[in-house]
Amino acid sequence: MPSTDVTTLIRTELPRLAGSLRKVGELILEDPAAVTHCSAAELGRRTGTSQATVTRFCRAIGLESYQHLLIELAQERGRGEASDWGTAEIGPDISPDDDLERVVQVVGTADLRAVQQTIDRIDLDAIERAAQATAKARRIDVYGVGGSGAVAQETETRLFRIGCSVRGWTEVHAATTSAALLTPADVAIGISHSGSTRETIEPFELAKERGATTVAITTDPRSPLARAADIRLIPSSSETSFRTGSIGARHSTLVLIDCLYVRVAQLSYQRASASLALTDHIAGQHAVKNRRAR
Repeated sequence: MPSTDVTTLIRTELPRLAGSLRKVGELILEDPAAVTHCSAAELGRRTGTSQATVTRFCRAIGLESYQHLLIELAQERGRGEASDWGTAEIGPDISPDDDLERVVQVVGTADLRAVQQTIDRIDLDAIERAAQATAKARRIDVYGVGGSGAVAQETETRLFRIGCSVRGWTEVHAATTSAALLTPADVAIGISHSGSTRETIEPFELAKERGATTVAITTDPRSPLARAADIRLIPSSSETSFRTGSIGARHSTLVLIDCLYVRVAQLSYQRASASLALTDHIAGQHAVKNRRAR
């Protein structure tokens, strides 16, 4: 697990935790700095649970031990204090009485943090393998619904522009029909913030059965979508009040897609350059010309 975002990991995992494990996670998120000075037994007492529960919580979010959690929290705090963009003091909560300046600060900070964490944790080998497969694919399917459906359509737009045979599918019946027609020469990209959206997983798993190379883009590396993938790309999500995960993660997801898109363009340079040259003039032709006032 990348050391830059243990609190983001806890926020991601919290909805999947219940009872005493959830209490431990909530207290850590409430005051991460204070937790770094607690023993596991003390944290158990403060949450009304036990030392054993704290240990189980650590394992539930993918950490080896409570000591590992303390190290991750301390390192994250240190990086936040040293950050060039100086946002460690701004939390994610927005109250009904906050003014617009506060809203802009919180939202902007959350998005900057998510993008920076995504860049810090990016798996270059995974991006390279996904780009290599995409650049030479006979056909590319992109699956996503809801907010992730908009990202799927954006992925289609970018790859189509550089000459890829690509289609973004946002309806499960059409997506599954397309997946059934894929071959080992193809690529399927599944996009889901939670990694648990059935309408995305169903065609994605079928694409894998058909032999296509599968690429999952999800914030949860242990989700069903991620487990079904040959290649996993993991964006960060930094949530705020009134903005649930899929919105908070969209900017960082697009950063990953941009990296993939540019790398595919590099790997298919002649085709991409020719496609861009043939289409560059279209937007300009449809621009409204300014008229001089009479």
